[in-house]
Order: sequence, then structure tokens, then C-alpha cells
Amino acid sequence: MEKKLQIQRIIDCLRSGWKSPLDALREAGTMKLATRVGELRQKGYEIHDKWDENSKFKLYKLVRGPKNYV
Repeated sequence: MEKKLQIQRIIDCLRSGWKSPLDALREAGTMKLATRVGELRQKGYEIHDKWDENSKFKLYKLVRGPKNYV
């Protein structure tokens, strides 16, 4: 899958609430959720994370898109 399309699918996935790596696999077709979240953060997206209470992985949620500077 093309990386741009994958990133857009991850953005769409994270907009709907807390998502796990397994959710990202199902909804966006990627196992690289943490990598893509890091890339999105570098582009200015505000993404929160927290540890899942029952597992050893993080959950992610998109809070806000990148800030546009004029």
C-alpha cells in the first residue's frame, strides 16, 4: 500500500477515538502504527497516547490536525 494512502487511513482511524495497533491493522492495513504516529507528530498533528490497561501496547487518538502557519 502506498505510504500516503496508509497515513490518510491512519488519520481517519485515529479521528474516531482510541486505537490499538490491532485496530490500525484492521482499519488502515498497517502494523506500523507507532512509526506513523511519530511521523504525524513531526508534521504537527497532536496525538495522545496511553498504555492499554490489560496489555503491553499503547493506544493512540488524534486530538488535532497540524497547525497552519501563515
